Amino acid sequence: MTEMNFAEIDMPTGIPKRRVRRSICAAMTVAGLLATTAIASSAPEDRYIATRDAAIRKFSPLYDAGALDDAANKAEAAAFADLLAQISAILREPGRKGFGAAKLNIETFYKGDEGFGMLDGLRFDAELGKTGEQAGANSANGRYVAPRAHIIVTTQSLFERWLHAHKDWWDKGLKNVPQQIGAALKDESFYTQAISSGSAVINFNTLPIAKPASAVFAYAMLAGRTQSEIPDTADQMFVSALADGKVYIAYGSIDPEVKIDQCIAIRAGYNKRSEQADDDFRFKKIDKKTYDRLGNLRQQGEDAFRRCFTRRAPQQPSFAQAVTQAQALLSAAMGR
Repeated sequence: MTEMNFAEIDMPTGIPKRRVRRSICAAMTVAGLLATTAIASSAPEDRYIATRDAAIRKFSPLYDAGALDDAANKAEAAAFADLLAQISAILREPGRKGFGAAKLNIETFYKGDEGFGMLDGLRFDAELGKTGEQAGANSANGRYVAPRAHIIVTTQSLFERWLHAHKDWWDKGLKNVPQQIGAALKDESFYTQAISSGSAVINFNTLPIAKPASAVFAYAMLAGRTQSEIPDTADQMFVSALADGKVYIAYGSIDPEVKIDQCIAIRAGYNKRSEQADDDFRFKKIDKKTYDRLGNLRQQGEDAFRRCFTRRAPQQPSFAQAVTQAQALLSAAMGR
C-alpha cells in the first residue's frame, strides 16, 4: 500500500494538521473494519456454496450411472443435513406460527432432476392444507394434502449469487431470470426456477399490497400454474420483500379463487375458430394460404384471455380478498 503524505493534503484554513491526521486515520480504520466484516460475513456463504457444489459433483454422476446404493444415499442425506445446518446458522431465522420446522429449499443434487437449481434458502411449509386438513399426509379421500402456503428466506448476497448462476439457465429463445433483484421478484421465470412446483408460474396481475416499513422492496402477484395452456382461474398468490439484507418469498393458495367468465368465453371463442379452421383445411374448404393467414388462433386466444383477465380482475370482489390474504402472508413470511 502506498504511504500517504499528510502534508500534501489540502485543508481549509484554521484546521490543524493533527486533527486531519486523526480524522483520516479514523476513516481508514472504519473502512478496514467494514472490509474485514464483509469478508467474515461472506465466509459462511462461501463454505455453503462450496459444500453444495461438491455434493452436486459427487452425486450427479452416481445418478447418471444408476449407482446410488445405500452408502451413497446415507452420504447424500448427510450432505443435505450439513447444508441445512450451515444455512440455518447463516440466516438465524425463528420459526413461523402455523408453519413447520425449517427445511432446506433445494431438494436435489442431481442435474437431471426437474427441481435442480432451486433457490438456496430455508423453507417453511404450512402445517395445514387449503381445506384445513393436516398437510403432508393423505386426506380422508386418499389424496395427498399439500401445504396451503410456503415461506422461503435467504440472504441478499445468496440471492444475487443465484441470479448470476441462472442468467443463462434456460436454452436460447427462452426468457431467463432478470439479473436485478426487484425485476426478478416480479418475473414469472424466477418463481418457475426458484421453487418446487413442477409447473410454470403465470403472473395474472399485481396485487397492490402495502410495503412493510422495514422493507426496501415488496411485491405481490395474483398467479396460477400450468404445464400447458394458461389456466382459467387464478388460484395462487406470490409475495416477496427485501429487508435488512434478507429476501423473503412466500406463496400459497387463495380462497376464493379469481375467475372471470367473460375472459374464459373469449378464449373459448378463439379455440372454436381454431378447430373450425383445422377442419376446413383438412377437408380442403380453405387453401394453405388462407389457413396460414389466420395465424395461431389458440395463441391469439390465450393472449386475449390474459389481457381480459388483467383488465377485469381488480373489479372482482375475490381480487380484494386476495390482496388481504397476500398482505397477511407477507407479514408471516417476514416474521411480523
